[in-house]
Amino acid sequence: MKNKLKELRQKENISQDDLATILKVSRQTINSIETGKFDPSLTLVMKMTKHFAVALEEIFIYEEKK
Repeated sequence: MKNKLKELRQKENISQDDLATILKVSRQTINSIETGKFDPSLTLVMKMTKHFAVALEEIFIYEEKK
């Protein structure tokens, strides 16, 4: 799943470490989400939408696999 997490994080001028601390996950988790290697749980997605004050669709872009 594609996402705009890196863009939102950079817009706030916070590091992966900072966001990981805020969301109570590891920096590696943030990196894996940003690079598309890991799809976060619904709970983590809800924490992200609340932190950035945006809708889920403003962070994640769903694309069906062929």
